[in-house]
Amino acid sequence: MLDALSDKWVTLVLTALADAPRRYSELSRTIAGVSQKMLTQTLRLLERDGLVTRTITASVPVRVDYQLTSLGRTLLPVVRAIKDWSETHISEVHAARVAYDHATSAT
Repeated sequence: MLDALSDKWVTLVLTALADAPRRYSELSRTIAGVSQKMLTQTLRLLERDGLVTRTITASVPVRVDYQLTSLGRTLLPVVRAIKDWSETHISEVHAARVAYDHATSAT
């Protein structure tokens, strides 16, 4: 479970679904850089784990919506905390990487 939750696409999909159900195309536009294959795999994984539901509405064309389950909603505080920490400390992480790379390339 930790492996799945630490996946960047999982985090981004959960965040994208935090406020409201979304259609596949909306998710694709909202999540920068995600390929169709990765988005589909991630949604299937989250559905299998009981974190996301998929609702099909008979129409032309068929409408498919994804939304967080109550279990999926319990992850939002954790995901938001990690996102906030990342945004707060990204410059420090980049500086540490540069310092490490410089120190290790000099040896």
